[in-house]
Amino acid sequence: MNVEQDAEGGRVFFSSVGRSLAEDDEICVLSVGVDIGSSTSHLVFSRILLERLDSRYVVTQRETFYQSDILLTPYSAEETIDSDALGAFIARQYKDAQVDPDEIDTGALILTGVAVRRRNARAIGELFARQAGKLVAVSAGDNLETVMAAYGSGAAARSIREQAIVMNVDVGGGTSKIAICADGKVVDLTAVDVGARLVCFDASGRITRLEEAGRRFGAELGIDLELDAMLKPEAARALAACMADRLFDAMRGGKPSAGGAKLLRLDPLAQRAPVNQIMFSGGVSEFIYGREAGTFDDLGPLLAQEIRARIAGFCPRLELAIEGIRATVIGASQYTIQLSGSTIYVSPLDALPLRNVPVIAPDMPIDQETIEPAAVARAIEAMLKRLDLCEGDSPVAIFVPWRGSATFQRLDAFCRGIVDGLASVLARGHPLVLAGDGDVGGLLGIHLHEEMRIENSIVSIDGLELKEFDYIDIGAMLDSSGAVPVVIKSLIFPANVTPPTQTVASKNTPTAAIAAPAVRAT
Repeated sequence: MNVEQDAEGGRVFFSSVGRSLAEDDEICVLSVGVDIGSSTSHLVFSRILLERLDSRYVVTQRETFYQSDILLTPYSAEETIDSDALGAFIARQYKDAQVDPDEIDTGALILTGVAVRRRNARAIGELFARQAGKLVAVSAGDNLETVMAAYGSGAAARSIREQAIVMNVDVGGGTSKIAICADGKVVDLTAVDVGARLVCFDASGRITRLEEAGRRFGAELGIDLELDAMLKPEAARALAACMADRLFDAMRGGKPSAGGAKLLRLDPLAQRAPVNQIMFSGGVSEFIYGREAGTFDDLGPLLAQEIRARIAGFCPRLELAIEGIRATVIGASQYTIQLSGSTIYVSPLDALPLRNVPVIAPDMPIDQETIEPAAVARAIEAMLKRLDLCEGDSPVAIFVPWRGSATFQRLDAFCRGIVDGLASVLARGHPLVLAGDGDVGGLLGIHLHEEMRIENSIVSIDGLELKEFDYIDIGAMLDSSGAVPVVIKSLIFPANVTPPTQTVASKNTPTAAIAAPAVRAT
């Protein structure tokens, strides 16, 4: 989506469809969600209806009008995705949904597992080149995929609604992701090498695909697994039972292993409070809940049976997930167009534009009069790790819910914590991006630049309400008005649409921008 200023000035348009936000009381956004993973790939098309509420837009309706078939991700070599076959599948789904790619306003492209490897990611990116400016592209590592599954399944929302500790277990083809939710947030998580497609076979029982983790489970049981060898039904059942045992070990906070090798992909669960409710998502959940009865030449049905047999002994209350196999992708993007706001700081001006900057919302202890820099840094580092951003490969925007006075001492302590927490990002030369909900953006930017002499570019904006899974585009200064337009793209999950909040856009001076009230599409 492009944001343009009209000839008269002062109005912002969705350029792809020629709509004026200043005139429309109702906007319908066409969105696509695409999930390309190691085992399966699929698409979801949605319409999101936004209506004007005072000076902002809010989501009033979300309709998923087309869900694609589930494709077993095609491979041309052992770990190389067949982009031609995948492209043909995607084109067919657009045709069946009666959607032209140019009609898409926004969306999310989720890459998981082997799909994020360089040779795959580039080929997949080329498939969506026409929509590159419209999609939020997310390479979901184990941490992020676990969190997204917990939100997409409805577990996070349920933990608020029922004031309960809810565990979501996303059982896929190659891995299982375990998240514990409380008060609407993921408070603990882990991932383990347990999945339905660690061993695949044809109708005769001949093994056609074998992952290293699958080979380890075979070694644990004394079963010699090799490609083209025959897998007897009793051996398949034993493998599924062993996988289920190890999965529940991980769910209890253990450190399971198989064949002498560790199975955990992340740190073990540390949460010790009892789990009140449990939910399942991922491909195997379709069998757990009885929504799928077919076979896909893998261990899915057997693994589901073994998991189901163990649930009552772990947590007696099994709840139905809103989404199963589509949990990580059912969210689609929405927009915020900023028209005005409060003071911000941008230096140098050519630091903009910035596109698709992921937002992190760490729980920083900044509501006390004395701010501890080390505590701020730890909160940022923990969130970077959770969202698989700790390598510093891309810039990130920190949401700053500023409270209290803006004295020199408090600003200085906070800024030092920010710089320390973002050390891995800043070391790569990325800009330091802050996005707050108060009116201290300019002060923070000035302090970082003038007092701390930060050499990285600084972009500090405010008047926003952001959260995890938001991505922001900050546009270059518009020549006609001096405004800096900002687009906020949020992943929307079923039964978990956020309440309306205010946003801003800003006017810029050589190093600072002045902003005033806003329009938000939430």
